[in-house]
Amino acid sequence: MINERLMQLNLPKLFKFDDGSTVENVNDWERRRDEIIDVILKEEYGTIPPRPDNVFVKDMRRVHNDFAGKGEHLIYDLCFMTERGEFSFPVNVVKPKGNKKNPAVVHIAFRPDIPDKYYPAEEVLDLGLTVFTFCYQDVTTDDDFESGLAAMYDRNKWTWGKIGMWAFAAMRVCDLLCTFDYVDSNNIAVMGHSRLGKTALLAGALDERFKYVISNNSGCSGAAISRGKEGERIKDICNRFGYWFCENYKKYMDNEEKMPFDQHFLLSLICPRYLYVSSAIEDKWADPFNEFITLKEVDKVYCLHGIDGFASEDSFPRPGDVFSEGRVGYHLREGTHYVSRYDWLRFAEFIKKGDRI
Repeated sequence: MINERLMQLNLPKLFKFDDGSTVENVNDWERRRDEIIDVILKEEYGTIPPRPDNVFVKDMRRVHNDFAGKGEHLIYDLCFMTERGEFSFPVNVVKPKGNKKNPAVVHIAFRPDIPDKYYPAEEVLDLGLTVFTFCYQDVTTDDDFESGLAAMYDRNKWTWGKIGMWAFAAMRVCDLLCTFDYVDSNNIAVMGHSRLGKTALLAGALDERFKYVISNNSGCSGAAISRGKEGERIKDICNRFGYWFCENYKKYMDNEEKMPFDQHFLLSLICPRYLYVSSAIEDKWADPFNEFITLKEVDKVYCLHGIDGFASEDSFPRPGDVFSEGRVGYHLREGTHYVSRYDWLRFAEFIKKGDRI
């Protein structure tokens, strides 16, 4: 059923080089990976500036008496240099007490609140995870290119949109957390919901320090294949949020079949690392089933590497289904567009499983 659907969509080929030759092995894939990054950035998210030479902390504050004394809540002002000078934004850290190295999650958040309706901080703390949270609007506001990080760089039709900027910020948080003794730098995740799920996928695709890449309800221009998609389409997202992407992306409005890529290109870049996508059955705008079939296509890259990728049947999932046996995980839950405790628990299980391997 799924394989038949994928054949009908006639997706651009992961294993076909731009010159028409075929990827035969893992070494070939590394060269093909560079081509995929190039097309994804130039045609969808926009090109991203190089990593800054230095990321540093300008100020650190401690929030006392949080979480009944079993955890610590720290706030760092993370700084780096841009084309137009120094830029900074706050990062909240919630960690188990002590200096034991724990897996870390870079959580790209809608709000700066700790806890938040999308982030049950104490429950996640009890799971043994250290979470570095930043509010996306502290990096650059969700509108034009006049504020925050957006104002620090020049623009052209290929340069980054807002998703690229928020992903760049997530990578800078990764720079920071890798300097701390209490972080297990071999077990770092990046996680986001909705537009920030798209952001997490881009950050994880580009930065291989993220061992786990977690996308919740990211839908259009995120985890869902664009061809044949239900709900939100490229035209819808570009008409409302065109500034999330580079200018080039607009030429695919009502023209998805002409794209030389689709979202399986983005997710394939995460192989051989761990990828987790979660969907909600009532989130029709995101199209859970097109999110699911993306993973079926990406599984081919894990197979090329000789790795167990997406262990699922050739049929669409039902609410309550969880697939997490391989390095590609997925669940479909009841309910709407949201990040629930159930979602966080599945994410934590996936991270802990990978941590033991």
